[in-house]
Amino acid sequence: MIFITGDIHGNHDIHKLSSQCFTIQNKLTRSDYVIICGDFGLLWCNSEQDKYWLKWLDEKPWTTLWIDGNHENFDMLKEYPIEDWHGGKVQKITDNIIHLCRGSIFEIEGKRIFAFGGAESHDKKYRKLGYSVWKEELPSKEEIEFGRKNLEKANWSVDIIISHSLPEHIQEDLFHDEIYRTNNLTLFFDTVDKRADFDFWFSGHYHMSGWYDKKHILIYNDIVRLTDKGIERVYSSENKN
Repeated sequence: MIFITGDIHGNHDIHKLSSQCFTIQNKLTRSDYVIICGDFGLLWCNSEQDKYWLKWLDEKPWTTLWIDGNHENFDMLKEYPIEDWHGGKVQKITDNIIHLCRGSIFEIEGKRIFAFGGAESHDKKYRKLGYSVWKEELPSKEEIEFGRKNLEKANWSVDIIISHSLPEHIQEDLFHDEIYRTNNLTLFFDTVDKRADFDFWFSGHYHMSGWYDKKHILIYNDIVRLTDKGIERVYSSENKN
């Protein structure tokens, strides 16, 4: 099975993955996957707290997959080697916690998943470069080109798109550039949205859960499961089950 949820921000929003909230977990194995849509945050300052929660997550029965958001320590992340996994590029933080590299397409449980992390911090003027914000929060030209080429190889056809930020036209419609600004990533996602054939697009980043339309889903504290018929919600912070 494949489950999808939003940001965990280190230990701040990791409670949704506890056995009290994510109750189905005692039935899961390493062949089941939980995908986190950015702002993983457990590679931050190598503190004892970070190590504790990384171990806590590593010992969960499933395999955790995550894309980077804007709140990651990219200096720490780049220390992990890149390797091939399920058709795409990854960095294995542990055997059971795997970072999905930007622009890769993965074949997982019969689903073709395009993953592309990153976003722009709207509060970066209050953050310190190399300490609480990194220039790598937005993709390089090479990363965008890597994603574009992989989509072209796949004839722009995937089942699921996992990102942290939204396509520009949706972000503008929801927020009117009041908080979130146009950047090279949101504009690239506009192109993807227009050209790609996909079933669902999940985005974290915005600290809200809901459907923008039949294909685009903002996700935060909810956990959903992909099914043959679509999407099933297995946990919501609103109803605590």
